[in-house]
Amino acid sequence: MSVLWWMIVAIVWIALAFWPARVAGRKGHSFIGYFIFSLFLFPAAIITAYLVHDRSSYFPPRAAAVH
Repeated sequence: MSVLWWMIVAIVWIALAFWPARVAGRKGHSFIGYFIFSLFLFPAAIITAYLVHDRSSYFPPRAAAVH
């Protein structure tokens, strides 16, 4: 019974680690990086994922066209 309990806890832990990774991935940050971060420090990862700047909506200024 103890092994089953630990397997369930591990599956839930890994499933929860996808949450900050998806949030950060949608914002243009590393999905894998945040997934590993959240495996070890979930509370910090979820807070950081929601507070980081959104890179996906950033458009750099265009260079002046030379004619």
